[in-house]
Amino acid sequence: MAPRPISIHRYLIPIACLALAVGIQVAKVPVGAGRHGIGIVVSALAIALLLATVFVVLQHAEGLALRLGQPYGTLLLTFAVTTVEVSIILAMMLHGENNPTLARESVFSTVMIVCAGVVGLCLTLGSMQHRQQEMKRQGTSAILSVLTALAVLTLILPNFTLHDAPGTFSRLQLTFVSICSALLYGSFVFAQTVRHRDDFVDDIGDAGGTHAGHAHPGEGSWINAVLLMIGLFGIVLLAERVAIGVENGLDAIGVQQADAIVGALIATLVLLPEALSAIRAAMNNELQRSLNIALGSALATIGLTIPSIGIASVITGRELTLGLPGGDSVLLALILGISIHSFGTGRTNVLTGLVHLVVFVAFILLVTTK
Repeated sequence: MAPRPISIHRYLIPIACLALAVGIQVAKVPVGAGRHGIGIVVSALAIALLLATVFVVLQHAEGLALRLGQPYGTLLLTFAVTTVEVSIILAMMLHGENNPTLARESVFSTVMIVCAGVVGLCLTLGSMQHRQQEMKRQGTSAILSVLTALAVLTLILPNFTLHDAPGTFSRLQLTFVSICSALLYGSFVFAQTVRHRDDFVDDIGDAGGTHAGHAHPGEGSWINAVLLMIGLFGIVLLAERVAIGVENGLDAIGVQQADAIVGALIATLVLLPEALSAIRAAMNNELQRSLNIALGSALATIGLTIPSIGIASVITGRELTLGLPGGDSVLLALILGISIHSFGTGRTNVLTGLVHLVVFVAFILLVTTK
């Protein structure tokens, strides 16, 4: 059978994204979406194209992932998602007035959406189809231990430091925590890919996950790699335009406490394609691969985003508030504790997934009623 050719949109969308981003910079299109008609049109186009590019870029990342095998492919997919999230957070942080809590809300939302929502759906739908599923306790415990340490160090500890402003680190403390985050994540990557690779590979099903993704047989790895880089570069350049459009839109409708909503929207934007990939893997009875994708994205969010925004905060001198308020801290501790119990036996069922989904509903309620 002749190989299936690449879909034309998988070529055009990343290229169009980069072309629009470069055109905006070169033409110096006015930024004020609320005052300039052309600014409104360009901002709307940028948001729509960014959404499409995120999906296409992650399809190319997944195509490479399938050829690399596990766990290297999942790691590449996670890096792609985190790059998108970091670029959008930094663009919104550095645009206009200082927004010290946006990064905190985005990171917290990512952890809650993944650990409560995505994991809950994976466990529920997977167990409904296969009754009971198994995972590698060693690998999952390793992910959870690193995730718990990073979450407490970056989102809880700032509330108990001796720095003047509540919920913040001093410059030295922020530098130290950023270095620790990067080292912990780097150690996890080494364990996942080199030292203890077998702990993160499914015993059931195809370890490479060849039937769980969106690979196109007509594409070579180099095509996936080139289009992935083009798309990511375009996303980074368009992030500022999206940031401006979102902020101006929320200001126009008079939304209060918008940081939590914007943070949740950013997390949802970048996690949706990866969440779908994790759910597909769970329904294919590849629960370990599903957890690698889902929990790995939450881990990368803290392990890579915190150092990135920490460096930006130190360089620009903009204050960064990381400490969570009381209600958010309780939800974070609850979902981490539930996750430890859920995966402690190495087996999951529908009840396990429903518990996670209940916490996710509580998170949505808290975000929308702040």
